[in-house]
Amino acid sequence: MPASFSDPSTRHDVEEGAAFAPRFGPDGLITAVASDADTGEVLMVAHMNGAALARTLETGEVWYWSRSRGELWHKGATSGQIQTLVEMRVDCDQDALLLKVRVGGDGGCCHTGRRSCFYRAVESDGPSRRLVHR
Repeated sequence: MPASFSDPSTRHDVEEGAAFAPRFGPDGLITAVASDADTGEVLMVAHMNGAALARTLETGEVWYWSRSRGELWHKGATSGQIQTLVEMRVDCDQDALLLKVRVGGDGGCCHTGRRSCFYRAVESDGPSRRLVHR
């Protein structure tokens, strides 16, 4: 665990204490869900390592760990769709983050150019399933 984050001694400390003690997985990552700060719409899900989380808290702009590239990723650095952090929440056992953000540029978040990465719904008709654009 990065030195800048607490290391709680008990489950009670994690769930009820005031110390921010993110619990990174064995791969050193924590799941981060980004949602629109004004509408609550889920925009994307990504991962952060300790450095990405620390840099996000230091700068107020969201950084992630790119698993595919194996490097820190400043969301929007090339597209202009920079995510400005409005509020960060942590779940009950501190192993997932909810980031309430405002998105710069055209307001999109997905690399496909869409506002959200969740632009398809799964429809089921008995044994068959298909994706439908929404």
